[in-house]
Amino acid sequence: MEMENGLNITSEIGKLQTVLVKRPGSELENITPEYLESLLFDDIPYLKMMQKEHDFFVKTMQDSNIEVLYLEKLAAEALKEASNKENFLTKMIKESNQMDESALYVRDYLMSFDEEEMIKKLMSGLKKSEIPERKKKHLNEMMDEQYPFFLDPLPNLYFTRDPAAVIGSGVTINKMFQPARRRESLFIELILKHHPRFSSQEIPIWSGREEPFPLEGGDELILNEETVLVGVSERTDARAVERLAESLFSRAPKIKRVLAAEIPETRSFMHLDTVFTMVNFAQFTIHPAIQNQQGELNVYILEKSENGLEITPRRDFKRVIAEVLGVPEVDFIPCGGEDVIVSAREQWNDGANTLAIAPGEVITYDRNHVSNDLLRKAGIKVHEVISSELSRGRGGPRCMTMPITRGNLK
Repeated sequence: MEMENGLNITSEIGKLQTVLVKRPGSELENITPEYLESLLFDDIPYLKMMQKEHDFFVKTMQDSNIEVLYLEKLAAEALKEASNKENFLTKMIKESNQMDESALYVRDYLMSFDEEEMIKKLMSGLKKSEIPERKKKHLNEMMDEQYPFFLDPLPNLYFTRDPAAVIGSGVTINKMFQPARRRESLFIELILKHHPRFSSQEIPIWSGREEPFPLEGGDELILNEETVLVGVSERTDARAVERLAESLFSRAPKIKRVLAAEIPETRSFMHLDTVFTMVNFAQFTIHPAIQNQQGELNVYILEKSENGLEITPRRDFKRVIAEVLGVPEVDFIPCGGEDVIVSAREQWNDGANTLAIAPGEVITYDRNHVSNDLLRKAGIKVHEVISSELSRGRGGPRCMTMPITRGNLK
């Protein structure tokens, strides 16, 4: 039985019931050309249109009776419940990597705001120009050409998939690979510890943000109640996958195996879900370029054994997926079809990054018309959402959501 207001994800395709999102905010307007690379953007999006597109996306989910929670709202509510706001602020400031002796008056400045405004400041970034001149005591704070932020903006926060992921009734609170994103999971930790919706429950943490190796939610796919598929990618380390498997096998008895799929470490393939997502019981979208000409991909089956972990290497990715799902065959629907140019273009624009909201029903970006037509021809119901600006952050509908609860499959 699913716990009321609890966590429950036992598949990628069960009826989506509750999801966590972050509406793009002023953090996007703190991106400048000089800091694009360090903030992990390729371009500067137009915030007003981005918000319009995100609102359209949220309404599409709400029209399908999905409860949509906002990260920024939950974080502010959780901060109100926290007994020591200074502790959270100190941790956030410490992890910013821009702080020195300035930390005390930056903390005092942030403490002057109510919880909602404080969370907004922590997400949007804190510019040195915001601190009163009389408080500035150090050379680097006074010079016009020095780095402009005390706290960097967090423009990738609207990709709520990555900082944490629900597996079964527990969660991974992830150590992010890129320095620009590491503080993001602090908000998830705050919400789970202090928000009334979650704080009274004993939620298992399968992997915490203090882990030594990076793990990100875009690489975590729940194939069924017994099987987790994790991408070993640019942003998820193989050692993190092994540690996650050990944790699940010791504390989540329903999980029988973890599959580790090795994908190329490139910007365009940054997570598994940018090249492979589940859309129905035995149907998946895939970017063909992650496999060789024989359709092979390195995949490793991790299972519990008397001596610890047993790891079985395989190359027949499609066959392995069929075996763990208990079906004769699976259907891989190629992102962009067979044309290598179309495929590369639509994968770059997240044509393979589908969000399943029920078996055989997905949300996609409207710009990927070839992939969307192929999904429809394969019998999938497709809801298209507008995407001119949202897609500039290199993430699609799956990237923009952290599912909290899904219905169990029959």
